[in-house]
Amino acid sequence: MPTAITEIDRRAVPSRGRVLVLWEGGSVTKTLPRSGALVIGRSTRCDLQVDHRSMSRRHLAFHVSGSDEDTALTVEDLGSSNGSILRGARLVAGQPSAVRWGEVIEVGADVLVVVQGPNLGADAVTVPTSRTAALDHDMVAESEVTQRLVRQAQLVAAGDIPVLIQGETGAGKEVFARLVHRSSPRAHGPFVVINCAALPEGLVESELFGHEKGAFSGADRSKAGLVEAAHGGTLVLDEVGELPLAAQAKLLRALDAKEVLRVGAVAPTPVDIRVVSATHRPLVAMVEDGRFRRDLLFRLSGLTLEVPPLRRRPEDLRALAERFFGARASQVTTDAWDLLLAHPWPGNVRELHHVVERAVLLAAGGPITATHLQLAPPPASSSPAPAPTVMTPSTGPLADDLRAIERDRILNALAAAGGNQTKAAAELGMPRRTFVSRLDAYGIPRPRKGR
Repeated sequence: MPTAITEIDRRAVPSRGRVLVLWEGGSVTKTLPRSGALVIGRSTRCDLQVDHRSMSRRHLAFHVSGSDEDTALTVEDLGSSNGSILRGARLVAGQPSAVRWGEVIEVGADVLVVVQGPNLGADAVTVPTSRTAALDHDMVAESEVTQRLVRQAQLVAAGDIPVLIQGETGAGKEVFARLVHRSSPRAHGPFVVINCAALPEGLVESELFGHEKGAFSGADRSKAGLVEAAHGGTLVLDEVGELPLAAQAKLLRALDAKEVLRVGAVAPTPVDIRVVSATHRPLVAMVEDGRFRRDLLFRLSGLTLEVPPLRRRPEDLRALAERFFGARASQVTTDAWDLLLAHPWPGNVRELHHVVERAVLLAAGGPITATHLQLAPPPASSSPAPAPTVMTPSTGPLADDLRAIERDRILNALAAAGGNQTKAAAELGMPRRTFVSRLDAYGIPRPRKGR
């Protein structure tokens, strides 16, 4: 493994933030300029030198403009050989693209660049080690997008940089949070998940930070809060967007100070935690609406992982279903698999798991059919109807012209009916059976419905 390199700018960290580059076995970070460009590459002439095989001599550049309150940040590939990937798409060389705080730019197969918000200090960056963890039972990584997310999660896990995981409900955000924990040096410490949406109203502060005996009515003993319970391990703030603003302010202070003050206590308690947050809410929009603190968002989004919905990961969908079916997977009929793969899965992995469990019970040991899934059939959709045609004059036999006219009328009726054979037959005043026989006689493909 290459020797770790850590380049820290010792000046106070400005609100512009920092750039952090990670690879297996090393890291380097540098403060962004207040304006202008920061060039990254293997050359010693770059503003940030990264001596790694995935980097070109001048690989990419970050461009900073605007005021402290309204910073505009873009990234530009400088014509690198391995390319740079942002949000799953390869950057076009020479064309700057807007980038948000915490977004990942992949460079080659191993290196990723993280743009960090203003609250990342020098002590927030630690040197990664070569450590990976096995995937959880509920996680598979058959699709390319999931494999990239796993690689990013395992790379960033080695440090203490905070991670924000975004995605739809049930998409597997907690599974990725657990992967970060298990791939980190804190793997043997506690893994505490707080469902911020389920915290009792009026007791949020006590649940998060704990309380001393007699602090309020009913507090008959001292109790450590959930943040304190994660000491030495990983704290997962699930549905962090549901936290009330007052609790957000106190959480921010606790994370910055690395200590909690129990309700009724006079002295704080130090805490050593790694924070992973998860939400399906658009936190950036919530910041603009005044429902989420901007400084807390910066503090939580050291690196952002976007978990796509299951419907966008068909390779994962089939593999997950096979894993959930277990030994019964060989008894799933073709019509059941077709329905599983066609379903949009609004509830994502969680919904898939429940559907599979129910189907296995209903099948009672026999073949698992589409009926056992109890899913709505996919909406019927007609294949594109043939385009209308226009007759051209002919000098051949009259019978040929008549057949051509009839064929064109049938094609036009199909097009007008959107491929619906019954409607097209009615439009022509023809029995459906006769209409179907004409399709066969003229070699016109029958529009198919569904799959």
